[in-house]
Amino acid sequence: MTWFDALLVTLLAVVTALGARRGLAGVAWGIGGVAACFLANFLGTGAIAATVIALVLSAGVAFAAQRLIPNPLERPWHLAVGAVGGFALGSVLITTLALGFPIEMRVGPQGRTGIYPSSNLSPVVYDAVNNSAIKGQVMGIWGANPALKTLLVPDQTRVR
Repeated sequence: MTWFDALLVTLLAVVTALGARRGLAGVAWGIGGVAACFLANFLGTGAIAATVIALVLSAGVAFAAQRLIPNPLERPWHLAVGAVGGFALGSVLITTLALGFPIEMRVGPQGRTGIYPSSNLSPVVYDAVNNSAIKGQVMGIWGANPALKTLLVPDQTRVR
């Protein structure tokens, strides 16, 4: 486990706690956030368009959650449901961060090969990301279905 893993686990814990703190609104916030990320990545053709789409969708989710769920912490189980929503959003965030570093392309006798992460990163960052346990667990997403790749690594699903 590296400092990068510790950072990702801390982020996951914070987002999960935020979801729990919001109760029923937390599940709407978390699942709505995941849906907003997917739609922004799917519909956005560039960083600016995706950012605008994500901001509009997230504002809509926040407004809807506030209006539709008047008492988000009415019962104790609402905390657990909110934590699930926060965990879902946190999982998307940490997976995206773990797979968001540059890929180095090498050409050899077998053809082009992608090396992740790129060795052009600073040595401290490269060692932390390369030896990351979380990165090792989520590397299978490169070969996952297109919808999951659109959500987590959208730049790798677009035709170049």
